[in-house]
Amino acid sequence: MQQIASDEAVWRPIVAQYDVTPDVVNFENGYWGLMAKPVLEAFIRNTEKVNRNNSWYARRDYYAEIQPIHARIADFLGAGADEIVFTRNATESLQALVGGYNRLKPGDAVMYSDLDYDSIQTAMDTKAEREGASVVRIDIPEPVTYDQLIDTYRQALAANPKVRLLLLTHISHRTGLMIPVREIVEMARGFGVDCIVDAAHSWGQTDFRMEDLGADFVGFNLHKWIGAPIGAGLIYIRQDRLADISPDISERPEGVGTIYHRIHTGTTNFATFLTLKDALDFHELVGPAHKAARVAYLRDLWAEEMRGDDRIEILTPSDPRLHAAITSFRFKGKTSVDDNKAIVKALVEKHGIFAVHRDGVHKGACVRVTPTLYNTPDQCFQLVRALRSLLSEA
Repeated sequence: MQQIASDEAVWRPIVAQYDVTPDVVNFENGYWGLMAKPVLEAFIRNTEKVNRNNSWYARRDYYAEIQPIHARIADFLGAGADEIVFTRNATESLQALVGGYNRLKPGDAVMYSDLDYDSIQTAMDTKAEREGASVVRIDIPEPVTYDQLIDTYRQALAANPKVRLLLLTHISHRTGLMIPVREIVEMARGFGVDCIVDAAHSWGQTDFRMEDLGADFVGFNLHKWIGAPIGAGLIYIRQDRLADISPDISERPEGVGTIYHRIHTGTTNFATFLTLKDALDFHELVGPAHKAARVAYLRDLWAEEMRGDDRIEILTPSDPRLHAAITSFRFKGKTSVDDNKAIVKALVEKHGIFAVHRDGVHKGACVRVTPTLYNTPDQCFQLVRALRSLLSEA
């Protein structure tokens, strides 16, 4: 796999499938992912079709066309077709899961970490307040090893026996840390704790199926690393746990109902969901495992090269089990948001490299770097030179 990941003859034609701005070297690909050219072309065709045929199409033909796409996505994920439902993004998916979770009682507690997504931390806070539960917030050690990660959650759960709901982020949007979800989910079950998993950044950036996560409740994005148009996500609820997520307040099912009753988005972008077929076609053409290996390889070119410099902190460990493409850094002593905004500004203005600052990490703010398929080794080396130049000026 490593040989393929570093073979530029393999990746040049794939890079050519992306129409990328020449204005900057874009290492801010964690926000959302560019559609490859064939996906963009399909999206335009689907947009034109939907716009031309309007409700005549939407009310008569859309359902029949989307059902095989829905089934294919479920099969690709390793889920039952009755275990997934489309949403507009992972945030919407996770809000529905947290808001709908109905097993909290007064006196219980919920738990999340500093590396979890801001709005879902808030959703957990709000859920706890509404149910008369308390909130336990933990900080992930930095640096951290695989075993330390698991032990951090074990100690936190053991010390807080009232916790009944735990938020886990598969790959953190703050630092890129990838946690061992399956191991932590299984451990949490032993404490009588349910887990809601935020997989917004992981599906497509890494290669896995539902059985690899072992989780009951998961929120996904499709417009980040699967390469779909903006506005596509999904909820996964294991079939035998459906009753533990209440229906959306806009739905009145008979009995438990189906997973479709767990979200009510209103009108969505029909063309976006029709184009999931083409996004998955391209994702499978590249090869999920090859794609994961490639972005990790690009990450290593800059992150591991800089790790030996004691003026900089690379926040994601070298252990390949604990990272994918996303990795953040911090200049030693530069822990404020303003410090890291200044680094982002200097990178783009002096070196033509675009990244983004992140805050909320307990040891201080940082800068996030996210390479993707259209980035090249030369661009990673350009980042190394830029960082060394900025460090010499500091």
